[in-house]
Amino acid sequence: MTRWFVIVAVLLLATAVAPPPRAARQSSGYHVVRRYPLGGEGGWDYLLLDPASRRLFISRGTRVVVIDADSGLVRGEIPNTPGVHGVALAPDLGRGATSNGRDQSVTIFNLRSLDTMARVRTTGGNPDAIVYEPATHRVFTFNGAGQNATAIDLMAGAVTGTVALGGKPEFAVAPGDGRIYVNIENTAELVVLDARRLAVTARWPLAPCEEPTGLSLDAAHGRLFAGCSNRLMVVVDPAKGRVVATLPIGGGVDGTAFDPGTGLAFSSNGEGSLTVVREVTPDSFTVVDTVPTQRGARTLALDPRTHALFLSTAEFGPTPAPTSEQPRPRPPVVPGSFVILVVGR
Repeated sequence: MTRWFVIVAVLLLATAVAPPPRAARQSSGYHVVRRYPLGGEGGWDYLLLDPASRRLFISRGTRVVVIDADSGLVRGEIPNTPGVHGVALAPDLGRGATSNGRDQSVTIFNLRSLDTMARVRTTGGNPDAIVYEPATHRVFTFNGAGQNATAIDLMAGAVTGTVALGGKPEFAVAPGDGRIYVNIENTAELVVLDARRLAVTARWPLAPCEEPTGLSLDAAHGRLFAGCSNRLMVVVDPAKGRVVATLPIGGGVDGTAFDPGTGLAFSSNGEGSLTVVREVTPDSFTVVDTVPTQRGARTLALDPRTHALFLSTAEFGPTPAPTSEQPRPRPPVVPGSFVILVVGR
């Protein structure tokens, strides 16, 4: 009897202290909590949230649609932005800017009224990502066809210089200290750009990452999160130019985000998932969840106040058969199906 009592006691103790099942440990609590059906025509690319005004800026092919982040109601538009990719905001200047890939231009607008103030031609083709660098009060476009960056004075509405990047730039982030970090897609590198001197100061390989796209920053710990086409997220220490961690993510990533309030990093994957990564320490990271979203939801914007994320996508029809003119055809978008997904807890 004594022996059996000991065995039972040990089993009960093991059950009490054992960790929860794997599925329970790997639930972040994130899920699609709301949908804002916006409809309308046009493609989409980057999203940007202005936390102060609670406005979400959404690129829609030839215009930028601005909605209330909390209700989904449309608050305005920035028209005549052909091939728009992204938006940058300069709250200290009361201005914003869009990167218009189709006509190689930037639209400068009034941040409060959304009225167009100026239009500036970039020094490279297909301006894609665009960021505001507050230490210099310049906005930078990263030009895919030109393989360079254009620096623009927002107040003067004029180009102040061009920086050759040695490859096709994708996304970029500016921590606010005069530096800009840029992913170079075709060389799988991270470039450090001095926004004051308009010069590249460092170039770091991102292997095993292939074709890096989305990029985000943990400013407090000096860590960058790059989404890669080969289903990886790489975490980079830009001060030393080293990859400190690699993590598995879903396919078709085009955006990443880091939330300093929760210590979580995210990748939005076009296959229809959101990968959630926890920063345990600045050198230790783990995937804690894969959240179902919707096919095509590959870019995102983080709300640092509510810790929610916004993703854009639509419904798609059947993919056409390949032809000699279109060997890799894309599925058509179902008219009127464009939607913003709100992913939260």
